[in-house]
Amino acid sequence: MFSIHKIGVIIAGCLLIACGIDFFLMPLRVLDGGLIGVALISNYLFGVKVGFILIVCSLPIFLYAWFKDKSMFFHSLFGMIFLSYFVDLLDPYNPFGSVIVFHPFLASVLGGISIGIGFGLLLKFDTSTGGIDLLAKLLAPRLKVNVGMLILLTDAVVVIAGGILFSLDTLFLSIATITTGGLATTLCTFKYLSW
Repeated sequence: MFSIHKIGVIIAGCLLIACGIDFFLMPLRVLDGGLIGVALISNYLFGVKVGFILIVCSLPIFLYAWFKDKSMFFHSLFGMIFLSYFVDLLDPYNPFGSVIVFHPFLASVLGGISIGIGFGLLLKFDTSTGGIDLLAKLLAPRLKVNVGMLILLTDAVVVIAGGILFSLDTLFLSIATITTGGLATTLCTFKYLSW
């Protein structure tokens, strides 16, 4: 059952993720990992909307979630819808233009922190955006691995592929993004932290 508090957490988490993507990563053509990274690669290569690709790529994961944890399925469905909407809504805006141009490493780190805290917040409240984070949340207990570390490992695959497609700068900045994002998610999802 959804409470106003949980809906507020989903909106806040999705806004943090969308701000990290739109304000810090996209202007530099930097990647995040997982399905967001796949969506960003599609956007950079073909101009496809990031939110649309997120929805399409999340469908098989939602099918798996339907059979494994219907509660996570429904909570994550709202996360996917809100994130896809916010990413496409905020795409044309960039309040940090000069910081990003002159400090790309700082922008990549700030983007990773924003995205990582957003994911950590969602995962802490047993919800997600339907991407790799949902899959990691479902698999982490079975694999006995922290969910943030599992996300970090899967993100690396996408970032390396993107680095090969684009440039060493993209690879380096993307590694900074997923490292800080993974650490932020890990800190937010430690069991002894309570919100």
